[in-house]
Amino acid sequence: MIPRLYFSSSAKVWDDIQWVYGIEEAGYDGWEIVADGNYRLEKPEVLEKIKEIIASTRLGVTVHAPYGDLNLATLNDPIWRESIRQIEICIACASELTDRVTIHPGYLSPAGKLLPQKVWELQKEALRQIGRYATEHSVLACLENMISQKEFLCRDCGELMGMAEGIEGIGLTFDFGHANTVGKVPEFLDKVGYADHIHIHDNHGVLDEHLPLGAGTIDWKTVGKTIAARYSGVVVIEGRSVEEAKKSRAVFLECFL
Repeated sequence: MIPRLYFSSSAKVWDDIQWVYGIEEAGYDGWEIVADGNYRLEKPEVLEKIKEIIASTRLGVTVHAPYGDLNLATLNDPIWRESIRQIEICIACASELTDRVTIHPGYLSPAGKLLPQKVWELQKEALRQIGRYATEHSVLACLENMISQKEFLCRDCGELMGMAEGIEGIGLTFDFGHANTVGKVPEFLDKVGYADHIHIHDNHGVLDEHLPLGAGTIDWKTVGKTIAARYSGVVVIEGRSVEEAKKSRAVFLECFL
């Protein structure tokens, strides 16, 4: 079966919300809200406006938690606690809209590189706290694999799954665009049955370009066939514009059968 197809755009977080109507017009089933910029869910007026837009469409919703300047693995305790707090606030607000919230792992700061085991423990403890909070709000907080930048945690499938293993309320978001920047698409495909949420976009295997499907180097026929056979949840195309979303959807319909 063809997975449900949603669209998301971090490039649109400062745009007027009227652009969201274009997602439905482009043939998508839902919208993944990037909860940043003009879409910070903890602002009551923002959340109400989003609810109004959703009510006037047939779009389903998932949420991507904020990540700018946050670090769930920092040795700086006040920043660590604030990073957890912001994600938990997002989860509480998102629970009024969805049961899926994607979160980013932390990263190694210059100080953290000296204490990698401590960084791992801090990341695990942050996930335990977030997982408990997510469970209380009937949400699955899905930890996402990251791009090739060496400071990021969870760039490969084994580390991502190991980080989340055994933590209630924490799931997995497999991002195949990110996986391509580290040459790990086959590794993530092999484990795709463990994914609770999926992001797709294209690039040339180095930078996180967020190109339309087919504009980079990912073999979407292989990826699409495997995902369609082993995964039944939502697939989110992350792109830069509704125009590019239309191009990606055409490739999706061709490859994810």
